[in-house]
Amino acid sequence: MTGGSLNDSSPDSAPTIWLCREPVSPCQGTPGWLTAFEKGTVDNFSGLRRSEYLCSRWLIRQALAGTSGTEGAKCRPVDGRPVCSEFPPGWHLSLSHSHGLSACAVSATTGLGLDIEPRSRHPHWQKVVRRWFTPDEQAWLLASDHCEDFLRVWTLKEAWLKATGRGIAGNLQTLEVTPDFRLFGDRPGEDWMATSGQVDDFLVALVYRRSGKLSPSGSLLQPPGDALQMDQPARPVAPVRWLFHTPIMTREQE
Repeated sequence: MTGGSLNDSSPDSAPTIWLCREPVSPCQGTPGWLTAFEKGTVDNFSGLRRSEYLCSRWLIRQALAGTSGTEGAKCRPVDGRPVCSEFPPGWHLSLSHSHGLSACAVSATTGLGLDIEPRSRHPHWQKVVRRWFTPDEQAWLLASDHCEDFLRVWTLKEAWLKATGRGIAGNLQTLEVTPDFRLFGDRPGEDWMATSGQVDDFLVALVYRRSGKLSPSGSLLQPPGDALQMDQPARPVAPVRWLFHTPIMTREQE
């Protein structure tokens, strides 16, 4: 893991992000490390949807193992929506999936949101900006006319909503992004931070609550094989290249 693995939940720990490409062919068999709940869930899927689900559960375990130092086959998320770990306890999770890439963020603190998007996506992004973004964001994004600027703002907003536990409807304007990528939110006094980067042809955005001086780290892992084995850690093949880390302030703090 770039920047080193975190094997405890010390006050200075920072979130880690793990990503992997999903298998291009359907996964065979049902891994023995799945929980009973996960086995029941994956039985409802087939084809690439099944592979996507299995890959995300493999990645969660690789992320928990790499962050906590626990054996991967023993790691497991809570049943249902995997927002935290059942074992080892005390870790919070955020997942994202887009166009064949899965990502998992792990943190020792609550308030965690991760989003990924391909850099070339969304040919009609101006319509989204006009409908959902703040007037100031509309002005600078439409003037710059650069899709990647939009995608970077979009991923930051998505990560913010995940971290604060809210859906998109009526909430996209609760985080405002300026042309120089200063961020203003509606949650004062909680030491919110945001970071934006890229790995391969994907943008990565993470929102978290700072608990120390360290910055997040991230790695793209070697893709899992069809058998999704958990007997050894996956090998990192590329680091996330961070473009900026910035606090999320309120307008009163400006």
